[in-house]
Amino acid sequence: MAVQGKKIAVFVLVVFVAYAIITDPEKAADYVQIGFEGISSAAQAIGDFMTWVVNGGE
Repeated sequence: MAVQGKKIAVFVLVVFVAYAIITDPEKAADYVQIGFEGISSAAQAIGDFMTWVVNGGE
């Protein structure tokens, strides 16, 4: 039963994303850009933390 629920949730999410892209592609592109900027910032922060750890916390 849980597997069917996951399949339905994924299907609804895919339909929503397709609808958002078709109805307003500029706004959808903005959302994608914001998402990639967030991922990039997170990766940068992890890199900075690892550099700090390797340098002995200085």
